[in-house]
Amino acid sequence: MRIDLHTHSRVSDGTQTPAELVAEARRAGLDVLALTDHDTTAGWAEAAAAARSEGVALVRGTEVSCTASGISVHLLSYLHDPHDAALAELLTRSRTSRDGRARAMVDRLAVDFDVTWAEVAAQAGAGATIGRPHIADVLVARGYAADRAGAFATMLAPTGPYYVRYHAPEVAEAVGLVLAAGGVPVFAHPRASSRGRVVSEQVIRDLADAGLVGLEVDHRDHTEADKAWLRDLAAELGLLVTGSSDYHGAGKPNRLGEHTTTPEVLAEIADRGRIEVVR
Repeated sequence: MRIDLHTHSRVSDGTQTPAELVAEARRAGLDVLALTDHDTTAGWAEAAAAARSEGVALVRGTEVSCTASGISVHLLSYLHDPHDAALAELLTRSRTSRDGRARAMVDRLAVDFDVTWAEVAAQAGAGATIGRPHIADVLVARGYAADRAGAFATMLAPTGPYYVRYHAPEVAEAVGLVLAAGGVPVFAHPRASSRGRVVSEQVIRDLADAGLVGLEVDHRDHTEADKAWLRDLAAELGLLVTGSSDYHGAGKPNRLGEHTTTPEVLAEIADRGRIEVVR
């Protein structure tokens, strides 16, 4: 069984609709796919309908934008109640903040580059959670960067003059809200140092004490040494180990199924979640 528990659609910063993503997962030979768009559940219904049609099991999830003492981190929430008021409010605040942050970044870029908010919004599409990837796509289309990675490394880098921070909850708070909503919280790519600063071991230990359920270990942004260290830490703390692609369609080089999760871990996630896996 091939299980990929971290992917994105156009509802956040992927390049495919939820239905197109599910169809691509079937063609890639996946048996189970998790849709984990940033700070939203808006793609769940379309993905569920496509999953039933394509014969791919669907784990409904969200990638929650968080911070840990000023370090940007992401928390995967699987199978939570989408109607839970507290978690829904947190996700709404994050999306609103992301939108305002994206507008501010475009305003800064527009001083030096020929880019507009209208272009970015059109690139994202109606209802999408707009973020830096959509700005990057416009910069690429305008010829200012070769690809998304180039835009992120230069004009959109956190250390650059165009970068704007956005509201994100402390990750321990987010873990508590995910658990209260019946979700299964898993720390996404915790050692992805190529993206910026990463949290200390003590932060992970504290999150485990707060109810964190798992660590995303097998991820392309982790070295083999990172994976070994995380696997040992997960074993010590009694945390689940997941693996996934973090697929974004054409936006990034990640390929569906390039890292996977075991059926045993999926069964544990399904048992803990408040809503069912769509089959």
